[in-house]
Amino acid sequence: MTAVSEQPSQGVCTCAAIRQVSRHMTQLYDACLAPFGLTVNQFSILSRLRRTGPRSINTLAREMLVDRTTLGRNVRPLEREGLLELAPDAADKRSWALTLTLAGVKRVESAREGWNKAQQRFEQAYGSERASELRRLLNAAVETELSVDDKQRPQHRRSPRSKSR
Repeated sequence: MTAVSEQPSQGVCTCAAIRQVSRHMTQLYDACLAPFGLTVNQFSILSRLRRTGPRSINTLAREMLVDRTTLGRNVRPLEREGLLELAPDAADKRSWALTLTLAGVKRVESAREGWNKAQQRFEQAYGSERASELRRLLNAAVETELSVDDKQRPQHRRSPRSKSR
């Protein structure tokens, strides 16, 4: 029998805690990005395409650790607004790639002000050192292998990412 001290705390769910903080942070970033007409999810998509260049929907979904359907729901409004376009992939004409338009570049560059405001607000409230440590711990959690058994592998494995957005 396992001692009580070795078991997870009753009532404490890591997943619930992470999801709660995720919603809390999303509200902050969405509020700061709203004047620029973007949500944090949309900003993340535009920002990644700005950094990396054109990406297929499958590649972008894999890099952002979201499923293709969720990414598609976030991409459609950006496409309608002319911030990105779906065009034949230069490397593989059979595939399609998301490409940032000039309007998309301008929007993500101006929205960086809102993103910086959210970053600063969090660091002021939580503390710069604690915020840095939290990011380090969260990045380590993402990189942790969480297979249920040896035969089952997670669908998404994060590729190394840059430290800046």
